[in-house]
Amino acid sequence: MLATLIPSTGLGLLSLWQNETMVADNVAHQLHTLAVDANRELEYWFEERVEGVLTLSTSNTVINGLSHPSATSPQPLPHYLRLVRDKLKPLLQLAVLNPRGKIVASSGPFPAPVILPNPWPQQAATDGVIIDPPHRNQHFNTTTLTVAIPVLSLDNEILGALVAIIDLNTVLPSLTYAAKLSSGDVLLLDLAGTPLLGTHPGEAPFRPVARQVLQQLRENEGKPLTFEGHLQNTVLGLAVMPQSLPVIVVVERDRADIYEAWATFRNLFLALMAGLTLLVAIIAWRMGRSIVTPLERLINAADRIAAGDLAVQLPVARRDELGHLTQVFNQMTDNLRRSRDEFETASQTLQKQNKLLETLSITDSLTGLYNRKKLDDILADQFARFKRNQRAFAILMLDIDHFKRLNDTYGHLAGDQVLSSVARTLSSSIRNIDFTARYGGEEFVIVLPETTLSAAREMAERIRIQVSGASYQFNDQSIAVTLSIGIANSRDRDQSADAILARADRMLYEAKRAGRDRVHCTD
Repeated sequence: MLATLIPSTGLGLLSLWQNETMVADNVAHQLHTLAVDANRELEYWFEERVEGVLTLSTSNTVINGLSHPSATSPQPLPHYLRLVRDKLKPLLQLAVLNPRGKIVASSGPFPAPVILPNPWPQQAATDGVIIDPPHRNQHFNTTTLTVAIPVLSLDNEILGALVAIIDLNTVLPSLTYAAKLSSGDVLLLDLAGTPLLGTHPGEAPFRPVARQVLQQLRENEGKPLTFEGHLQNTVLGLAVMPQSLPVIVVVERDRADIYEAWATFRNLFLALMAGLTLLVAIIAWRMGRSIVTPLERLINAADRIAAGDLAVQLPVARRDELGHLTQVFNQMTDNLRRSRDEFETASQTLQKQNKLLETLSITDSLTGLYNRKKLDDILADQFARFKRNQRAFAILMLDIDHFKRLNDTYGHLAGDQVLSSVARTLSSSIRNIDFTARYGGEEFVIVLPETTLSAAREMAERIRIQVSGASYQFNDQSIAVTLSIGIANSRDRDQSADAILARADRMLYEAKRAGRDRVHCTD
């Protein structure tokens, strides 16, 4: 199916491309023909108008009107000009001017102002016909073209000028006829790109052509271009420049109209391709239900197993090779699940044992406090923090007074019970951030992070009072227990935590020498 679909798609796209190229070439040829026809009609129309004005400038009435002052003769010239104007409809106004440019006679009572180029006689002698470029004439409210023809005497002297204002819209029927033959539009622009008139039906106003588009049209005269037309639509058009008139003839066709038939063919082709694609998709879907879907189910299940989800159980609905493969897959999943359960059970047991061993490695078995090894790690960590952040800490070293006498009097079991009771009192008296450890024998150490010496002394006094005020019973006998406490804090000159611990130990022995059951601290 793919071997059939791919070549047909390629041939269809190639046909679309060739058809589009053919349409573009055909339209370009039509536009070029329309531009030639419109230019020829415009040139022919202008030549007729000029010939008419030239003929009129050689009439005896015009020559005599300029040769003899109007005050000394009847005034047939204005009447003659009116008759000619009414007969020649394209003429909106005829005026006779003297060599100085003053109006001598006119076809209307209120003639439009006429300005002859300076110097008029010299230029008239060389140019013959003077053209005022086509423009929108506010006086006549239409697009006009002004032609000035010198009036010569029998001796070829310039007597004045005959000026004709011609309605440019009279050429529109000829342009419209040529446009209908080619199904295009003709637009006349002045040299600045302002629309003068056009053959497009309707009352929509013409927009000036953009400067960049106008420049491209003039630079590529006679070559078709795609641009935004005067009705704000995308058009295909070209421009030509008449030799006798200072205007630009632009012929254009709406691009949507040009490619309407091609677009219909393209849409039909796309619909056909969509239908074929849908047919292939339906067939592929039915094939997938019988072959691909079970394989995808196996792949998805394998991905879930690889991600750690072993609760996968595929239904065995077929008795072919895929069904056998699904059954084997389920057996493999069951084996993996049993192996994982056994592994997780063994892992949990090992974690519990490791946690117990870790606790035993840092805990004193009798008191439940940190042991000497853990105490060394705590002191090293606090001393490093002190050196790095200048956060002071304090150490309390505690010793149970007359502990040897207590063992000799009540026995070692009583001594062990007293050690455990004192340890519980210490644990309940410190903060969450403090550390307490059994230093050895009947000695304990409390580490107080971020604690001043005065605050450490207050805590030590509170601990001493709690211990001495507690009641300790062993075999219905009451045992009095007191503590001696030495305090030291960190100092900048200390080289290690052992130096602080040694000062706390000295303070402890000073408390013992001072009578026990008291607190001594460094200055």
